Amino acid sequence: MDAASVKALRELLSSTGWGDRTRRFGRSLREAGHEPGGLLLVGTPDEEPWHLTAHLDEESRWSGMPSLAPTLVRWQPPAGAPAHLAVGLDRLEHAGKGETVFVVAPDVPPASLLERVSDARHDGAVILTLDGGDRELESLAHDALVVPGGHRTDAGMILPEGLPPVSFDLVSHLVSVSAGEGPSQLRRGVRARLAQLLDTLSGPRES
Repeated sequence: MDAASVKALRELLSSTGWGDRTRRFGRSLREAGHEPGGLLLVGTPDEEPWHLTAHLDEESRWSGMPSLAPTLVRWQPPAGAPAHLAVGLDRLEHAGKGETVFVVAPDVPPASLLERVSDARHDGAVILTLDGGDRELESLAHDALVVPGGHRTDAGMILPEGLPPVSFDLVSHLVSVSAGEGPSQLRRGVRARLAQLLDTLSGPRES
């Protein structure tokens, strides 16, 4: 994807406010203070964050930030699953200082998840949430990014006429890219990742 397309994306994000929001949240994720292996990513029983797990793992390698590589916490790991896909909810019961619990909840989080997140926060873990507007979950978070449906995304921000509603997949891409944007990162690297984002969302351009 050429530089003009990257510039167009940035202009679009500027007009909606999502550029600033995802950069801020990405910075919170980058600066949460957990060590490599201490980023615990968990979803809801019906929506496990596979895509965001892959995005962050890729961004960790791309940016050279091992702390961005997440541990996917699953609700019901199948018997015989490989070690990196066999981490169950009991992992959250041991979360504490020096770790970050990142909750991705496009739907309503169950009480059992809220209880575990509350306990993790009490034990010193940093709590981040990407959610659809659940007030109880957000009350537990040190930082939250809300992605509700429809053209009105939240109070004070309405997407421009004709722009499709923002999706969790789009915001997940933007958060992962933003998380790897350290102060010393070259502009060329940022452009390359944004170009990759555009190709992912719209498909490669025909030659």
